[in-house]
Amino acid sequence: MKVVSICTMRYNRDTAEPVMLSQVNELSSYGFFQRQGIKEMCTFFSKTIVKRTQPGQRQSVQHEDYNVHVYMRQDGLAGTVTADLEYPPRVAFVLLTQLLEQYAEQVSWQSEIRHEAIRFPPMDKMIVDYQDPAKADKITKIQRDLDETTEVLHRTIDNVLERGVRLDELVDRSDDLSRQSKMFYKQARKTNSCCVVS
Repeated sequence: MKVVSICTMRYNRDTAEPVMLSQVNELSSYGFFQRQGIKEMCTFFSKTIVKRTQPGQRQSVQHEDYNVHVYMRQDGLAGTVTADLEYPPRVAFVLLTQLLEQYAEQVSWQSEIRHEAIRFPPMDKMIVDYQDPAKADKITKIQRDLDETTEVLHRTIDNVLERGVRLDELVDRSDDLSRQSKMFYKQARKTNSCCVVS
């Protein structure tokens, strides 16, 4: 999972194209000569999608191996996150909501018409922090922890089932089980083995 680019733009339809206010990119995994082209493509797709997004709308648009997640506020402030397909859209929209709230509070952007004229340091931190969605987002972390716990439980149950013969021996030798429980277990095993389809 990887976030490639985060952008903020102003688009009140008073300019032909959205104005790119601020942009940060994480291009270290690309070759040196590819980086400029990738940055330009992120800019192009972000502007194109913001231009086609209605105020108050959120949307994710896929292009090849990447999604561009867009949030266009009612006041004309827009944000985009370009990330790979594995990156959870919900986390991208959490990032965009937080970013645009901070941006609106801390930056005078409403009349800016110069591209990339505003330096906003919190974006540099966000592109690093949000590389791992589970660290950045509590719900994603909880979900990942639950998935890992479920996986461990399944492994444990599978391991017990693989030892079926040994389990039969343990049941026979057990002093904790009554004769009736042992007979019930054996009968259940016979019944289950009749139902197994190869």
